[in-house]
Amino acid sequence: MSDKQESLLKLAELFKILGDPTRLKIVELLLENEMCVNHIAETMGMGQSAISHQLRVLRQARLVTYRKDGKTAYYSLNDDHVEGLVRMGMEHVSHQ
Repeated sequence: MSDKQESLLKLAELFKILGDPTRLKIVELLLENEMCVNHIAETMGMGQSAISHQLRVLRQARLVTYRKDGKTAYYSLNDDHVEGLVRMGMEHVSHQ
């Protein structure tokens, strides 16, 4: 497989991950502030285990990262590329 083919497969996987409305909503929340699982769950009206599962998928895709403060993990976007990707996507779908 060529490097270009491999890159296209990785990009398709990234879009697949971001294609899930729950994960996209989590990313949208993290655009503004870092948040803990409990706060994300409350904001979205979902259980903590469901949110933790989605955060694990986002973390494995290197879209989010976390820091520990005692027993609490605070999640944030991994880097500016993630923010740019989401903001550009929003601009695209809002463009008439």
